[in-house]
Amino acid sequence: MKIVIAGGSGFLGKALTNYFVKKNIQVTILSRKPRNSNSGLVKEVYWDGKTLQAWGHELEGAEALINLSGKSVDCRYTEQNKQQIYSSRLASTQVLGDAIVQCIDPPKVWLNSSSATIYRGSYDKFMDERHGEIGHDFSMDVCKKWEAVFDKCITPRTRKVILRTSIVLDVKGGALVPLLKLVKAGLGGKMGGGKQYFSWIHIHDFCRINEWLIQKPAAGIYNVCSPQPVPNADFMKALRHNVHVRVALPLPVALLTCGAALIRTETELVLKSRKVYPQRLLDEEFVFEFPDLKTALEDLCQVEAKIN
Repeated sequence: MKIVIAGGSGFLGKALTNYFVKKNIQVTILSRKPRNSNSGLVKEVYWDGKTLQAWGHELEGAEALINLSGKSVDCRYTEQNKQQIYSSRLASTQVLGDAIVQCIDPPKVWLNSSSATIYRGSYDKFMDERHGEIGHDFSMDVCKKWEAVFDKCITPRTRKVILRTSIVLDVKGGALVPLLKLVKAGLGGKMGGGKQYFSWIHIHDFCRINEWLIQKPAAGIYNVCSPQPVPNADFMKALRHNVHVRVALPLPVALLTCGAALIRTETELVLKSRKVYPQRLLDEEFVFEFPDLKTALEDLCQVEAKIN
């Protein structure tokens, strides 16, 4: 079995690669900066994310293609960065669709990233795949255009799945790393009002969901998140508890805005209220290993303690 991961050099790609390799599955990574040495079950191949070249042959006979490509949104939303955020997602998705069409033996399934931030901010209503309300700001527009390009790719022999992924919790990368640093520095109180919801998924369940969607006859949109989003204040409290920190200074919006400017990022990650629900996964009987925040953070913080 072979799985191809486009844009697989980031922390999500590395986690998926490790997960599948442990199951003796060959993984081919399409990367702008591939490592020269390939060994064992992992192969890295150059691609630029926009031009159909020799890498297209790597899709032949693949069990699945997983597209994680796209410039990180952990940046300031300058016009230049916005353009790169759009182009890196739209171009890579389009060229992957073109490559699939040219395959003699195309991938059986194509999982394409999107984001749970496509939904409007919500404090009350759960945003599921069927009834979720899509908003109109920059991040939401990126997701809408991203999914639109994917939908227009006609791949009659390849099943297609959209992953509207929430914030993935992992001590090796992503949002949890800077949040842990804030907590350990005594700045782990509520952020802003603290009532905004935080939708999340444990890294292991993220990997398991990808595997499950490959194995099942799944198609269409799936929210990749835990069924138990929590308010920001509760999330930060649980994080403090797991790293045994009592001091917790709150971070008001003004301070967060200044801090985001200093570290060249945006406050959307922690201030937007994401109340997303994985209705389709639950309806189709996917079983989460970490459905609640308590067990998820206990597991992750134990891993973090061993690393450090």
